[in-house]
Amino acid sequence: MIDYIEHVYSNVNIDEGPQAIEQLLLEIFFHEGISTKELARKTLLPVPLVAAIKREFIKAGLVVQDRGVRLSGEGKNYIENQLGYKGLNIILYNRLMNDEWTLDEDFREEIIKLNKLFDERPQVDVTVDQSKCTVETSIKRAILCLKYHCLIGKKILCLGDDDLVSVSIGFIIKKLFYDIKMSNTEICILDVDNRFLKYIEEIAATENLPIQCVNIDLRFPIEDKYKKKFDCFFTDPPYTLDGMRLFISRGISCLKSKMGLPIFLSFAHKSPNFAMEMQRVFINMGLVAAEIIPRFNKYEGAEIIGNSSQMIVLKTTGQTSPEIEAFFNDAIYTGEIKKTIRIYKCKKCGLSIKVGFKEKYRTIEELKNKRCPECNENTFELESKTYYTEV
Repeated sequence: MIDYIEHVYSNVNIDEGPQAIEQLLLEIFFHEGISTKELARKTLLPVPLVAAIKREFIKAGLVVQDRGVRLSGEGKNYIENQLGYKGLNIILYNRLMNDEWTLDEDFREEIIKLNKLFDERPQVDVTVDQSKCTVETSIKRAILCLKYHCLIGKKILCLGDDDLVSVSIGFIIKKLFYDIKMSNTEICILDVDNRFLKYIEEIAATENLPIQCVNIDLRFPIEDKYKKKFDCFFTDPPYTLDGMRLFISRGISCLKSKMGLPIFLSFAHKSPNFAMEMQRVFINMGLVAAEIIPRFNKYEGAEIIGNSSQMIVLKTTGQTSPEIEAFFNDAIYTGEIKKTIRIYKCKKCGLSIKVGFKEKYRTIEELKNKRCPECNENTFELESKTYYTEV
């Protein structure tokens, strides 16, 4: 079957990229008889440009002008079978797109199941800046992907997935389609932590979710087989500038060479000076910020970042390219950059125990799991903190 989106894009070649043309066609699919002006309003495109795209669709036989703009049989067939919308629960889809859904009503069964799966996740490794987002946050990320027209029929990448976003996306797909076998969405995870990969693989097999797990250290260059394959990516990288640069660079290497593809970046709220440096990184890689949502992500027990972080939605442009392509050997994790020794006191016996990058216990979570060597208690309070001095 002809790729009509690319065909029309080659004839119109708009700066917004082929994503905007696909969105316009989908608006006609979901709003039969829509006017040209309403199409312009929904896609944020000028009316003359919408009219030009519409004419190309009419020439291609996908659209007819009849009491508004409507799809032909060929157009409906293309959207359902080529773009992957066949078997879609259109009522739920529209509720999600129009913010008319509620977690408790629309995802009651999924939340019960996901809560159990999230509770049984492997312990986070804070030395690689892992933290656990809530079930509600993970679902909200999946729905945000849907709103950016990058979930149905797309190839989705997760760079690291201790938040189980891949699983939430899989559950949303199952909810949206009467039969998940009709969906052609593909999800891939690239992660260095085999514990999470193994756990997600087990869930995917049990729940019949379209997830592929790959063990990769992102310090190394991306293999060719993963380059230019994906329509979007999610990442909640280390909250350091170099960590963010590295993860976004690797993600860009994996994205298709198209304008307007979204990048879903979760990152801690930072000072204005740090935020300015972040924006320089985005500009250097040819990215633009489409949306910034403060306090979008909620985390379990991440007091150091106030239990929340922002969602930054970036989009690719004609100048997008990764800043880092070779092996990256600099420090990227907070613990590598800010090496500390913390002294914790056991609340029961008063024993003082060192915790830090070069100590027997690297993190407080590790100490709690192994318990106090003196009395076997697992509650501690922070006494002091100092920084390593390199000799």
